[in-house]
Amino acid sequence: MESSIIMGTSTRTLEVQEKQLWLGSNAISKRFERERKTLLKNNVFFTKHHQQQQRALCMAFKPAFAQPQAPIAPSYGDPMLANYVPVYVMLPLGVISNDNVLQDREGLKNKLRMLRAAGVDGVMVDVWWGIVEAKGPQNYDWSAYRDLFQLVQECRLKLQCIMSFHQCGGNVGDSVVIPLPQWILQIGHSNPDIFYTSRSGYRHKECLSLGIDNMPLFHGRTAIQMYGDYMRSFRVNMEDFLVSELIIDIEVGLGPAGELRYPSYSESMGWEFPGIGEFQCYDKYLEADFKEFSARQNHPEWTLPTNAGGYNDTPESTGFFRSNGGTFGTDEGKHFLAWYSTKLLIHGDQVMDQANQVFLGCKVKLAAKVAGIHWWYNTQSHAAELTAGYYNLYGRDGYRPISKMLSRHNAILNFTCLEMRNREQIAEALCAPQELVKQVLSGAWKENIEVAGENALPRYDCDAYNQILLNSRPNGINRNGPTLRLYGVTYLRLCNELMQRTNFDIFKTFVRKMHADMGYCPNPEQYSHYTVPLQRSDTNVPVSVFLERTIAEAPYNWSEETDMSVHASGLLGYLLAIILCIFKRGWK
Repeated sequence: MESSIIMGTSTRTLEVQEKQLWLGSNAISKRFERERKTLLKNNVFFTKHHQQQQRALCMAFKPAFAQPQAPIAPSYGDPMLANYVPVYVMLPLGVISNDNVLQDREGLKNKLRMLRAAGVDGVMVDVWWGIVEAKGPQNYDWSAYRDLFQLVQECRLKLQCIMSFHQCGGNVGDSVVIPLPQWILQIGHSNPDIFYTSRSGYRHKECLSLGIDNMPLFHGRTAIQMYGDYMRSFRVNMEDFLVSELIIDIEVGLGPAGELRYPSYSESMGWEFPGIGEFQCYDKYLEADFKEFSARQNHPEWTLPTNAGGYNDTPESTGFFRSNGGTFGTDEGKHFLAWYSTKLLIHGDQVMDQANQVFLGCKVKLAAKVAGIHWWYNTQSHAAELTAGYYNLYGRDGYRPISKMLSRHNAILNFTCLEMRNREQIAEALCAPQELVKQVLSGAWKENIEVAGENALPRYDCDAYNQILLNSRPNGINRNGPTLRLYGVTYLRLCNELMQRTNFDIFKTFVRKMHADMGYCPNPEQYSHYTVPLQRSDTNVPVSVFLERTIAEAPYNWSEETDMSVHASGLLGYLLAIILCIFKRGWK
């Protein structure tokens, strides 16, 4: 399917070797950097000549060795830092108001200082499309975000920025409403098919349908071009924060809640947990695409599903998802699910490619978020995952193709629900968050990409923190660095409840345990987090290469529990932490 679309894969950065190669090619890089800055000052972006120069420079960064199974331990400093997992905290959704003003600057400053004193490495912020480009097409106002970024810099924290091309409001945990730009909504008023649409005709105004990614419906621009222009303006206007390496990650919004998925389970549409959700492909653009695809496959009679139920149905109550003879297992069902999931994969690849072109040469990591849809995981159909666009079944891995796609952009996969345990879920929903996390993280690591994670819901208890710790280092700490280690964890979210004394004391212990009892480390290179100029995505690989990764494999083994528990507290807990740290240092 879609074999004419050219894509690519990339080899994961070997950070230590790459650092050495970067130092060896410093003269070339400096020359390129001077030319790049000259272009930026004149609002000119890379010509073909400069792209060729950058590609040539990137060739020098290609690692000469295969990816090792374990991170390479630092060659200096304390070797226990190889177990260090940085912790970031999400800022409030409405930290910048709808009228583009930084809210409660002094109060936020005090909280940021408390986070810094607790050892937190940085913060994450949504950079809302609906705020920055609210006044009209390509009329960007970054003033409030510059004020915020300056404050974060003053507090000596790092910054993860989300390019939020979605609405805030309508999803679990949304406490404020920040719509898409009004001029986008006006276009949608006259052409509602720019939005995702359910079979019953409900329009989801959370984000634009991927069906119009490449259609010039927005004053001559396509959706992909709008996303690219927004990120390009961000780069130009935040150049000083990029050069200073305040900004370390750019998480690219790919759908509702910023996640690479369809808006299949929106609370604004009446969905309640654990409903299976609904397919979102009934706008005229996706309907036409499916019709054309079916004709090419010699099945023009096949249509979009009509028996997949409603938002709050169970799998067994529908003809499509039921375990005995459900449509999902028929040729027609497989045909639809392959199309539905592949369209999502192509969408993610195109937007990530735009981000790669925009931030080429910047010392940042790109990232993409994947949703942790754990309900109905222990059923044959995995209904809630299928409606979201994750074609994941027993024997078929729906997540590893996403990891393969991200590998071509050398991007981080950011996964949610790290805090959840099976026994905490309602039995009738047949949830399995622990197995889901193992599957997704293992598949990403096997594709040699970095993996980060988040908690899906606010939690302040030791059990949740311990589960995050376990998933951050699935086999525990090791003197030479763990075989498996998350690149970072972002905690949801900064709020008054987190800052309450008891909750914050537990949180501080959690941060220390994430740092392997080493305390805050201001230099990421000491825990093998080297940041090098972003390379151009690899090219000339069709989508079929991504889909080759659908064969399910057993995940890596996980320990039963973390070896860095936050349960112990007070003086006894402190003494036990010291003893454990000394014991670990003595490992051979």
